[in-house]
Amino acid sequence: MKKTITFFSAPKPFTNPHIAMIQRNAIKSWTLLKDVEVILLGNETGLAEVAQEFGVKHFPNVKVNESGVPLISSMFEIVRDNSNSELLCIINADMILMDDFVEAAMECNSLLSQKQKRASALQKKFVLLSQRWDYDITSPIDFANGWELKLRKNVEEQNQLHRPAGSDFFLFPKKCYQDIPDFTIGRAGWDNWMIYKARKENWAVIDCTPSMMIVHQNHDYSHLPNGKPHYEHPETNVNIQLAGGQANIRYTILDSSHQLRDGKLARPKMTYARFMRGVELFLRKIFFFLPENMIENIARPKRWKKRIQKIVNRK
Repeated sequence: MKKTITFFSAPKPFTNPHIAMIQRNAIKSWTLLKDVEVILLGNETGLAEVAQEFGVKHFPNVKVNESGVPLISSMFEIVRDNSNSELLCIINADMILMDDFVEAAMECNSLLSQKQKRASALQKKFVLLSQRWDYDITSPIDFANGWELKLRKNVEEQNQLHRPAGSDFFLFPKKCYQDIPDFTIGRAGWDNWMIYKARKENWAVIDCTPSMMIVHQNHDYSHLPNGKPHYEHPETNVNIQLAGGQANIRYTILDSSHQLRDGKLARPKMTYARFMRGVELFLRKIFFFLPENMIENIARPKRWKKRIQKIVNRK
């Protein structure tokens, strides 16, 4: 049976108890959404059993890098070949979704279809993204009736809206992103490139933060080599090279072209962060011959001060 949205993800091994718990929470929440299917990719320990338990598709034969980490290009290829959904959504396996996610996706799809004839810039090529809400969790979610209301209340009480960097999902029409480089999943850079690619191709990049709550279950990095964050691993440097350099992996939600607010597509509200991001892009265009970090130091003074402080602290 044809589904409207296909979610796909490459979870981590289910060996760490906390990682296993939050991934089971996330996958279960996806299966509860209306008119969707779920595809899990990879050959990690415990994944086949979880896929069978939740009744979702599982494809273990994903191409991997030298360290055995799945390649995003292979993930996209497998999902295109095994999904008949109009919309695809790559998502991290620690993200809990609720009904407002599908509602927002359907609203955007409908609104873009209506506006397509009137505005050439709003073609039926787009990508949806959103800031996440970070949430400390220590026990499995009880998905009984009313679980969404309870979770929303708990998340709001912790009040940890993540800054507009580091995207945890991308929802897009199946015809988009046909030429994905061999990025390594779970390392930095590829998600920023997804936004860069959409802006370069003049697709609508829609920030749905005002219209949905996506919940990131906080965790450490013990599942990664030496327990280092994803941006400190060699595969991140490879991702940056594949993306075309540092300038192409600086794109964040601040670079969205639209926002979904109150059932309407609108231009993002101007904030100091968005204004400075515009200044940065303008300076990069004018002073393209200058080193990338020089422009960043001008446009992002707060970040530069933090880097200096880290250096001082190390000494």
